[in-house]
Amino acid sequence: MSLNYIWSGFFLVGFAAAIIQWLFMGDTEIFKKIIDGTFESAKMGVMDIALPLAGVMTLWLGIMNIGEKAGAIGWLAKVISPFFSRIFPEVPKDHPATGHMVMNFSANLLGLDNAATPFGLKAMESLQSLNPNKDTASNAQIMFLVLHTSGLTLIPLAIMAQRAILGAADPSDIFIPCLIATYAATMTGIIAVGIRQRLNLLDPVLLGWIGGMTSAIVALIWYFTAFLTREQIEVVSKVSSNLILISIIAIFIIGALRKGVNVYEAFIEGAKGGIQTSLTVIPYLVGMLVAISVLRNAGVFTLVMDGFNWLFTALGLRTDFVPALPTALMKPFSGSGSRAMMIDAMTTYGPDSFVGRLACIFQGSADTTFYIVALYFGSVGIRKTRYAISCGLIADLAGVLTAIAVAYVFFG
Repeated sequence: MSLNYIWSGFFLVGFAAAIIQWLFMGDTEIFKKIIDGTFESAKMGVMDIALPLAGVMTLWLGIMNIGEKAGAIGWLAKVISPFFSRIFPEVPKDHPATGHMVMNFSANLLGLDNAATPFGLKAMESLQSLNPNKDTASNAQIMFLVLHTSGLTLIPLAIMAQRAILGAADPSDIFIPCLIATYAATMTGIIAVGIRQRLNLLDPVLLGWIGGMTSAIVALIWYFTAFLTREQIEVVSKVSSNLILISIIAIFIIGALRKGVNVYEAFIEGAKGGIQTSLTVIPYLVGMLVAISVLRNAGVFTLVMDGFNWLFTALGLRTDFVPALPTALMKPFSGSGSRAMMIDAMTTYGPDSFVGRLACIFQGSADTTFYIVALYFGSVGIRKTRYAISCGLIADLAGVLTAIAVAYVFFG
């Protein structure tokens, strides 16, 4: 699937929806709202995302270069290569891309967004060096992107913090449902891409790694729920996440010094690419954010919501989950937009209501697929995404359906 058709489709659907609202609902302000939204989104893409990203990229690309000089990235690649060689067969064993992807996934697991993005962009750059068709996504890049968009995070700290701010009786009660939903999205992403790429998903090594990761997550859930209070969960997650991050920096520096590497020069050498990467992604980011803004401000999401409500009512199904769906619908398009929808759901229905909790689980069940496609593929100039978006949305759908199911089990 080409970004050309997706981008054009967003604008045309938004325009059609605006015309419908103008003609049949008498909304004379709809066109002004759309245009104002495009300007705001373009500004946000540059001022709120790209420019702050430049500083973070400069820092972490420098740190990553120190890690490569120290041999730490290569060591990570060797450790994880038995698993990655099954799902990334095109990536040679011990290739730096493996280590970069491990760093990205690790940062995502810990909820360290500021570190995860530079690691991910570096991983995409490494994978691009192996890509024979530079404007078309490779199999490895698609698998990496879909796994990233599935948004596997161990502890949804930001969501728990927002629930605490809004007065939830137990802000951490969505911890297990979020983890289950995002894990389902990740496994679905692996299976969907694996089927398209004809990978051997029943390989004993692959099954062993997946089983081990599943066991580790189950053990983590058991420990957190059996031995820690809500306050302790928040403290442990904050301390452990940031301790791991600062430890990585220290280990990279110590390893580089032991090898006689000029650490400062290695940092400067890697950091130079931070500004350029941020500048490269600006057109892709602005283009996608503006197109999404057109959809949102044209009322497309509201029309879809009304359609869902009518359909489920006509089928005689429960509709108490429908008010939380805006968060799920917005999530693939905009992280800040879905966060606003989540907060609105909690404010309107209460943080401890079924709708409020389900909106939080939706927020924690996946990542922003279209934003990540624009950012990651845009950073290396990929225009032909093939089946990356469709598989990413399949993973998102699995996360949404699982979120609804676990919400009924835990809170219904």
